[in-house]
Amino acid sequence: MGDDGAVRTRAAGIVAELAAELEEEIALGVLHPRERLVEDDLMERFGAKRHVVRSALATLESRGAVERRANVGAFVRSYTAKEVRDLYDVRTLLEANCARSITVPVPPERLDPLVECQQSHDAAIAAQDRRSAHRANLAFHAILFGLSDNRTLVEAVRHHARMASSIRSLTVADDQYLLRAQAEHWEMIQALQDGDPDRLVKVCVAHLEPSRDAYLRRLAVG
Repeated sequence: MGDDGAVRTRAAGIVAELAAELEEEIALGVLHPRERLVEDDLMERFGAKRHVVRSALATLESRGAVERRANVGAFVRSYTAKEVRDLYDVRTLLEANCARSITVPVPPERLDPLVECQQSHDAAIAAQDRRSAHRANLAFHAILFGLSDNRTLVEAVRHHARMASSIRSLTVADDQYLLRAQAEHWEMIQALQDGDPDRLVKVCVAHLEPSRDAYLRRLAVG
């Protein structure tokens, strides 16, 4: 790789890191729906150049986590009740079909990484480490749906999950939700071990409901 290629690779890496940091803060509720993302503030906070910040925001816009308005700027994406229901209807279809496409029972050598990831999730919840629990949760679902051989479906699941970052933020800090998610993860693992696709699909669908319902409740009282 030439010098120009190396520079482009480093620049792309910096943009990806900034986008990942902002996306995580949206999912953790540090940045709230409708909150404005001011370029100058982000430049100062992260010590980044303007083109890097703009590229990171464009990346998040393409993922559905950020919306940009002409002559106004970028904001953490917010949703109407209809948009929430529509998005979660699509997520339900995608994740149910992706779960059903996994060949079960899953052999131990393919299931072990999922079990290890869930053990990390358990430890983070026990330590009340929300950030680590969030990261372990993302990794769990990436490994779970990655067990499907349908790469296009797996990517669609990942994309629509990212779109829901600001919606999920309402449940990330909720202890009751975290414990429910933890239990459902282990139930998914058990279904994979037992070769029970119907149970797996049922749990995956139920797993989507708390974040959707929490956001709808917030809209109803807001």
